[in-house]
Amino acid sequence: MRVLGIDCGGEYTGYGVVDLHPHGKLCCITCGAIKLSSREALPRRLSTIFIQLGEIIAEHHPDQVAIEEVFYALNVKSALKLGQVRGVAMLAAATAGLEVAEYSPLTIKSSVVGYGRAEKQQVQSMVTRLLELTEPPEPMDASDALAIAICHLHTAGTLERQRVAKVIAV
Repeated sequence: MRVLGIDCGGEYTGYGVVDLHPHGKLCCITCGAIKLSSREALPRRLSTIFIQLGEIIAEHHPDQVAIEEVFYALNVKSALKLGQVRGVAMLAAATAGLEVAEYSPLTIKSSVVGYGRAEKQQVQSMVTRLLELTEPPEPMDASDALAIAICHLHTAGTLERQRVAKVIAV
């Protein structure tokens, strides 16, 4: 299974594509961040996110997309902008016919680090280890996006094992 993780943000929107091989090995296909200029109008920034995520999806063919749920914003205006970025990310996935899963920051950190209140550096360090990368992913938004993808792969794997166990039990 191949998952595109997206870490939505007003200045940077991180992305990371992770494969889960049949024997359980995780592999980073690509990661990075879409940098947005605060000097551009919001519609132009949203268009940039939509176009670039569409290009990433077209190039890497993920099976599913995972994003972080909105959990906190400094103010209402920031929350609204973040919601718009998330909407555009969901639209890019839906336009490509992909399902979107959403995870809370607590769930993502618990899945990757084992502790829901882990610091960003701990998440980055664990992502580097889990994906056997030679260097930590940069910027931090890319590392967060990879963590979201890993969280989805772990969750999807658990749900699939439960489904198979249920079928076998019947």
